[in-house]
Amino acid sequence: MKTILLIEDDIALRENTAELLELSNYKVITAPNGRIGIAKAKKEIPHIIVCDIMMPEVDGYGVLEALSLDTKTTHIPFIFLSAKTEHKEIRKGMDMGADDYLTKPFEESELLSAIESRLAKAEILSKMVKDELKKKVNHEDEELISNIHQLKNFFDDYGEILSYKKDETIYQEDEHSNKIYLIIKGVVKTHKTDESGKELITALYKPDDFLGFTSFVDTVPYQESATAVETVELSGISKKELKDILEKNRNLSLELMNILTDNLSEIKEQLLQMAYSSVRKKTAQTILQFAQILNKNPEESIKISRYDLASVAGIATESLIRTLSGYKKEGLIEIEGRNIKILNLSGLKAID
Repeated sequence: MKTILLIEDDIALRENTAELLELSNYKVITAPNGRIGIAKAKKEIPHIIVCDIMMPEVDGYGVLEALSLDTKTTHIPFIFLSAKTEHKEIRKGMDMGADDYLTKPFEESELLSAIESRLAKAEILSKMVKDELKKKVNHEDEELISNIHQLKNFFDDYGEILSYKKDETIYQEDEHSNKIYLIIKGVVKTHKTDESGKELITALYKPDDFLGFTSFVDTVPYQESATAVETVELSGISKKELKDILEKNRNLSLELMNILTDNLSEIKEQLLQMAYSSVRKKTAQTILQFAQILNKNPEESIKISRYDLASVAGIATESLIRTLSGYKKEGLIEIEGRNIKILNLSGLKAID
């Protein structure tokens, strides 16, 4: 949903216009004068600003000038809304950088058309700038991406930012894979479902981890599903983009290969644990693993579902619950609802 900042000192006009825009599926922020409008623009960074000219404290021209000088707001489309109809006033506003000028009274369709047009133009220009930056990076700067740190910076600067809520699916098993992701915030679990419908968590990924690797040569679908364990923010680039970068940087390719090899070793260790460890040891190691992935100190609580704990450990949920109850009686952990707090770290590590 696009956000509009409406700066207008006339209460009735401000409220009526805001209602019109909200009914047209826009989020509307309002300000009664230019000074408050400037502050709200810098705080909220709206997609477009509709602003009156004649206002107390700071007029519309002052608002436009102040926002034009700030790099965070200079790109925001700006529409003047005023009773002034003199050519020189319109010319002044446009010369200062306004994108459009509507005179009062105005038709609803006229205002909506102006907003839609300016938003579309801004989106096109933004895409053009981003495409140009990508081209510049692809043609001039890719040679500078010579290590994993620089690759992650590339994801941050040029990747598509995606957000997922807790328990929301990022991608599903057998879906076509065309993106590689870098986790910016949150924790992601990858998992598969067996023939009986039981879920097996194959890995946990934390911030600064890569996610979604499949073959660069073939259009291999994802071999597992990925779901947000908590609120997650990702940066994604296409497999083709990453392949082009790796082809030009042998050292980077080797470094990334080492990371993927380490990931495979961790998964192998987890599978061995699931196959040969006791239920008590599996449960203890899984709690410790979640604490590490979630970056929690021993004295902090871990908020994780019993189902996810059981899936990672490879045991039945009922067995896990019984084991957790035993740990609680032994003073190893404390349980409050879905939260688990480690009370005896060395005791958990010593379980076999």
